[in-house]
Amino acid sequence: MRIVLLCCIALLAACQSHDVAPPPAWLSPEGRQAAELGQIRDLSSGELLSPQQLVERLAVAPRVLVGEQHDNPDHHALQLWLLRELAARRPQGSLLLEMLTPSQQARVDEVQAQSRAGTAPVDLIGALAWQPGWDWSVYGALVSEALRQPYPLLSANLDRSEIMSIYQQRPTLPSGVSTAAAVQDALFADIRESHCGLLPESQLPAMLAVQQQRDRRMAERLLAAPQPAVLLAGAFHVRKDLGVPLHLADLGAGQGTAVLVLAEVGKPVEAGSADYVWYTAALPEQDHCAKIKPRK
Repeated sequence: MRIVLLCCIALLAACQSHDVAPPPAWLSPEGRQAAELGQIRDLSSGELLSPQQLVERLAVAPRVLVGEQHDNPDHHALQLWLLRELAARRPQGSLLLEMLTPSQQARVDEVQAQSRAGTAPVDLIGALAWQPGWDWSVYGALVSEALRQPYPLLSANLDRSEIMSIYQQRPTLPSGVSTAAAVQDALFADIRESHCGLLPESQLPAMLAVQQQRDRRMAERLLAAPQPAVLLAGAFHVRKDLGVPLHLADLGAGQGTAVLVLAEVGKPVEAGSADYVWYTAALPEQDHCAKIKPRK
């Protein structure tokens, strides 16, 4: 009897196992010869994973945070692939995007209802009031797919009016891991670097407030969203040591979150900042600061 029972369990497990589809081919032109190209690594153990192993590990997490480089088309192609593979393994509860704001949510809901009915607007950009700062040529396929799904597509960012209010008022967060001095010092350093050292020091506290309030909003939206939930955001926002996971912990949800960072080859991801990293081809290097720094 025990042998029959074990055989039944093994058969059931086999029936529930799914082979993943091959990940999309690289679109970016650089990094094709790099040894780490295409590698998926478990950062806690150093173990190299197959795409199927990664999906199986992410599929059991109530919250999956995926960090991207916004202008890398490979990252968006992998995100679309990942959403499809996760949905094949368990019912998806919701998808949240940094690229959507609360003022767009009613439009998103309406367009999603139309898309599910097969009557999606021809002009999705206009119907969604899609913000021009997010390149539709790289986000369009993913958003169009998400709009057709049975689970909700949700905003995870702040409205511009909220950002301006935060910049002027600089609200403070309750004491917690997200407000630790080491965390805020690291964020200050990133703000300086990302603004090419040109931002006056007097503006740094306001910029820090905006950054952390955006991360807090993403955490709050994740906790309110149907689970399992997936958040797609910039890689810095999802960092375990600086971003949304710290705010989740401060809100009492320190467990149940898996962080995957999509990183270009040559840009290593440290173990403390994510659970998994997937190395992709790199875009050509650009010196953004050279475009804005005054000539000597």
